[in-house]
Amino acid sequence: MTTSLFTGLQILSISKQADVGEPIPALCREHDMSSTTFYKWRAKYGGMDASLMKQIKKLEHENHGLKKMYAEERVMPAIRKEALAGKL
Repeated sequence: MTTSLFTGLQILSISKQADVGEPIPALCREHDMSSTTFYKWRAKYGGMDASLMKQIKKLEHENHGLKKMYAEERVMPAIRKEALAGKL
């Protein structure tokens, strides 16, 4: 997963600038990003405040850890099977 060049607070700030009437192409040029990125942010983070964004980031981080733990547990039986087969 790639990391964003912008923090959550920066994303919210840019979104709020657009909400007050700043033209989106001008915002994109000012912050050196594509309009596609802006619209993806708007779809994902639209209507959020800073505390809600922190909570979502925390949940995404926790979910990543759980997925990694699940993947490791799926691999362990195969490793055990190979180890036992080698000893026999």
